[in-house]
Amino acid sequence: MASVVDGLKPEIIWKHFETLTKIPRPSKHEEKILAYLKKFATERKLEIREDETGNIVVLRPGSGGGENAPTVIIQSHVDMVCEKNRDSEHDFMNDPLKLYIENGWLKAEGTTLGADNGIGVAAAMALLDMPDNYTLPPLECLFTVDEETGLTGAFALNGKILKGRTMLNLDTEDWGEICIGCAGGGDSSIHLPINYQNAPSDYLSFQLSVEGLKGGHSGVDIHEERGNAIVFISSIIDNILKNTESYLVAIEGGDKHNAIPREAFANIFIHPESVSDAQNSVSNRTKALKKEFGSIEKNMKVKFTGSEDSYEKCLSNESQTSLIGLLRTLPHGVLKYSHDVKDLVETSNNLASVKIENKNINIVCSTRSSISEALKSQRERIKIMSKAFGATTEQDEAYPGWAPNVSSPVLKTTTKIYTKILGKEPHICAIHAGLECGVIGEKVKDMDMVSFGPTIKGPHSPDERVEISSVNKFWDLLLKILQELSKK
Repeated sequence: MASVVDGLKPEIIWKHFETLTKIPRPSKHEEKILAYLKKFATERKLEIREDETGNIVVLRPGSGGGENAPTVIIQSHVDMVCEKNRDSEHDFMNDPLKLYIENGWLKAEGTTLGADNGIGVAAAMALLDMPDNYTLPPLECLFTVDEETGLTGAFALNGKILKGRTMLNLDTEDWGEICIGCAGGGDSSIHLPINYQNAPSDYLSFQLSVEGLKGGHSGVDIHEERGNAIVFISSIIDNILKNTESYLVAIEGGDKHNAIPREAFANIFIHPESVSDAQNSVSNRTKALKKEFGSIEKNMKVKFTGSEDSYEKCLSNESQTSLIGLLRTLPHGVLKYSHDVKDLVETSNNLASVKIENKNINIVCSTRSSISEALKSQRERIKIMSKAFGATTEQDEAYPGWAPNVSSPVLKTTTKIYTKILGKEPHICAIHAGLECGVIGEKVKDMDMVSFGPTIKGPHSPDERVEISSVNKFWDLLLKILQELSKK
């Protein structure tokens, strides 16, 4: 049976990437992919190092004249963000992804593709598979776990399993760019206690939904000011509660801390005499949202329909007022651009998810900044806002940013080779997304790093896709950099 990737170049990367798409690898569930990588290394008689967290390093000796060159670390993370369209029945714990090609891009049907960071993993595997006479320096291919839910693997990395001090991170998503810095970040988990009251017997049940938004990566895409389904639905609910006799029963939206929410849902009781007013409230807010966001959120759908579901309880007046007030107060989007680097988002917040858990509403915010003091300040503001509505906030340890080093030796090498391939100088930049480089740099001192990769669009959403032609260019660049580093 013919494969979707048959004929794509470079064959060695696409072969390994297709294999990865058949192995479940959600964040925190990387057992199968790690077992596969260990088997892959063992079959090739390559040494493996592992730490207690599950991060593994596969070693390849230098070859083709590069035997005595300094060791180079090739770094990528094995987990993927598992997002799917609401009508998809895909099971990320068991099902292989369904691949297809559209206009020069590889995509997956109704789900994320896992090119972030599967292409990087596949490239590392391809390097481990290179002929013994090919010119390469000694390699330590570092495969980290659980990057997408908070850089867990990098945070817990035992730096002693790495001997190299030059690292190529393969997790940047724009061909033509070299990344030399990234934002730090941290999550806030907000717990709002709620009280229930008996559901009014004469009210009608309705379901409200906001669907079809673009979503995307809360770092890479935040500057586009895409719609946030939680922000949208809370503004609609607010309008309903203020203009009708109604009660909120439940609300849920968003999922991953690093994904901009694409969908949100709520159940509401409406007094029969207020149904028309509620419909007008929904219609008015929908028109306003489309006027503000319609040019970018072309597929946005707001539905307000009667429901046959019955509920015994609904939120009390005080609880629903506090909840909607808090959701409407918490920030989302770009909070500040850098004064020093043109168009670089310096600080942002993603209002990532909301759901009912027992007698609490749990809200998650993901804050990023390239300035540690600004990151701390914004997280303190979130605590203050939450407390004002009676909520408590738990905040995990913030992960560090990666400070740019314009004098980096590996940057000099990468820029020289990239310029020859492009015919012009590459764009050297820092990104607002979090990369493991900053954390690894804290674990392993004096690490010299750059990050680059092929073009990947729509990461963390079912619109994720990788530009096929850029993968071949990326592979050519990677090999030439390693050949140059073999001479040292």
